[in-house]
Amino acid sequence: MSETFEHLLARDGYLVYKTRGVSMEPMLHENRDLVILQAPSSRLQKYDVALYRRGGVYVLHRVIRVKSDHYLIRGDNTYLLETVPDSAVIGVLTGFQRKGRSYQVTDGAYRIYVRIWCAIYPLRFFAVRCRRIAASAARKLGIHPFRKH
Repeated sequence: MSETFEHLLARDGYLVYKTRGVSMEPMLHENRDLVILQAPSSRLQKYDVALYRRGGVYVLHRVIRVKSDHYLIRGDNTYLLETVPDSAVIGVLTGFQRKGRSYQVTDGAYRIYVRIWCAIYPLRFFAVRCRRIAASAARKLGIHPFRKH
């Protein structure tokens, strides 16, 4: 029987695993980067990266807004906010390793990256919408400018 993340956090006090999925790109890349998490010792704050359960799936996304009994959370590479109750959060990112280099969430460069990445969200959202509209129009005209070759 495989152990749950909750069990590993309770037993060891921390959890290290290789990421899956693309929702936290460009910061974390699937099957390449390692994340280090701990059980939260208090409520999360804006910009924290939470590990939570959505049904039977574990999700690692960033806190965008803190509410009285829940969080509004979104992946760095996604565009929809998700409401996550406090009770669903089981871990918080404390560091990660990419390309053999370790980073802590307390590092100044990381903190600057997070603020810039979140601040440009409206521009990223607008660019994605424009690309989707252009692709839809192109398909209607019978051309495929964004097709991968």
